[in-house]
Formats: sequence, structure tokens, C-alpha cells
Amino acid sequence: MAVIWRGILLFVFVSTSVSAGLALLASTKSPSATANTPVKTAKDTGNSSEKVQHGLSPKAVELARPFGFPVTNSMVVSWIVAIALIAFAQFATRKMNSVPSGAQNFSEWLIEGLYKFLAGIIGQHLAERTFWFFATVFLFVLFANWVGLVPGVGSIGWGAQTSHGFVVSQPLFRGANADVNMTLAMALVFFACWIVWALREVGVKGFAKELFAPKGESEGVLRVLLVVVFFAAGCLEVVSILFRPISLSFRLYGNIFAGENLLEAMSKLVPGFGWLVAIPFYFLELIMGLVQALVFMLLTAVFTMLICQHEEAPAAAHS
Repeated sequence: MAVIWRGILLFVFVSTSVSAGLALLASTKSPSATANTPVKTAKDTGNSSEKVQHGLSPKAVELARPFGFPVTNSMVVSWIVAIALIAFAQFATRKMNSVPSGAQNFSEWLIEGLYKFLAGIIGQHLAERTFWFFATVFLFVLFANWVGLVPGVGSIGWGAQTSHGFVVSQPLFRGANADVNMTLAMALVFFACWIVWALREVGVKGFAKELFAPKGESEGVLRVLLVVVFFAAGCLEVVSILFRPISLSFRLYGNIFAGENLLEAMSKLVPGFGWLVAIPFYFLELIMGLVQALVFMLLTAVFTMLICQHEEAPAAAHS
């Protein structure tokens, strides 16, 4: 368990640093979209109050920039989730007993269940080396998704009075995974770890062989043909690998962002009873948060297994 909370601390620190770098790069390219832009009131905009943007903003709001380091509302939520997970891990393991109970029993059940689940997919050897990362990813993504559903996230902040009521344009909190910078940062962290694990397991030669070398036994012209075919397939695989961080990040971001917008739309569907209409969708989003955390962990684990697997020796010819 101690390894997990250290992994959470390292993972969140690196991910938020990369996310801040991406946010800084985006704000540099579009300086007019920074958080320092004053909020326009209904008096300032005249009739533009009828054109108030509804739903969650596609990008996170920059709250501050200490020492040139942009801090967005999604980063604040990611730090809250990380601190809460680390605090629980410390609480659960502060006094270990041979017969676990309470928080220790729950944490051991969770970690042991995750380990057996992953070991059954990627193998015992690979699980021993990579479990700290995949367990960290699953727990952080899961609780970040669920914290984004807490009332107040996205609805507390700065805004303006309009003909539709008070509209929050700069929320103090935003779901961590509803920010594409955060999901892309997590995917890039995985991509870096994936390269390190692949080189450790199969080496540079094995890495190139896994991508470009022909599979199976062949001779003569067929061997030459297979070399050409597998080299072309390897080039396509390289392109696929380079796009994996993008597909991972947008899959998670798209589902969470759409879910939060769905909740807001349902809450405003029936005036006065929006809270009642949104209740079934809250349960749906709780399940979706679990599914997305599981999908993100499984995809990264399977990608790792596919590149780190060792090719079995060819069977001996029968006499």
C-alpha cells in the first residue's frame, strides 16, 4: 500500500506538471483566452445575455499563475483527489495488524484484488514490475471521475447575473478528467513508462524485432515477401503507437466531459424539478466513472503486455 501512495504522489506530480506545460503552451498560442480576461456582466454585454454559453466550458479556467506556473481549476481537483488518496493510504497503513480490519482490511482487499486481476491479464512477472503504475492510474482516474460529480464542482465560482439567472463562467473546481490537458498528460506519462518497460524487457533489438521482424517460419521468396509485408505493417504500427496517447486522452476526456454536460442539461430540463430528473443520470455517471477508469487501466496494461511479451522458441521438428 505504501508503494501505491508513493506512486499516486509521483504520478500526479508528473501529470500535473505536464498538464501545466500544455496549458502554458495553449495560453501562449492564444493569449486572448487566458483567465485574466474580465468577466462581462449583463450590463456590459447588452443583449448578449441571451447568448450565454450553457454547459461545461471545453477548456479549464486558469485560476492563478505563481512564478509563471499556470494553475487551473482541474489541477486543484486533481490535487484534492491525490491528497485524499494518500491520506487514506497513510491512515489505513499507520498500524498494520496481522488480522486486518476496517480501513486496512478494505485497502488490502482492493489492492490484492487489483493485483490478481492484472496478473491474470499481463502475467505475474510483468505485474510485479508495473502494478504500482496501473493501480495508481485506476484509483486516481476512478476517484477523479467521482469527485467531479460532487455538487459544487463546476457550480461554485465567478460569473455574472443574466436574464437566465446567475451564470458561473469561471468555476473554482472542474473535474480533473474533464480537462483534455490532464488526460493527455496522463497518457504521455504512460507512453514514457511504456518505452522504458519495453526496453527493459526486450531491449532495443527485441523492440525493433517485435515491430518489424516477420513472424513464423518461412524460406526463399516467401521469406522475402514476408519481410516486406511485416516491415510495412511495422511502419503502420509505429504510427498507431504514436497516436495511442491521443486516443487514450480523448477517449477519457470525451466521456467525462460529455457526462458532466449531460448532468447539467438534465438538471435544467424541468424548471424546479431538475434535481429529480438528474438523479438517474448521476447513478449512470457513477458507473461510467468506474468503467472509464477500468478501460484506461486495461488499455495501458494490454499495450504494455503486447510489446513486452517474449517470443516463444519454435517447437522442435518431429522426427
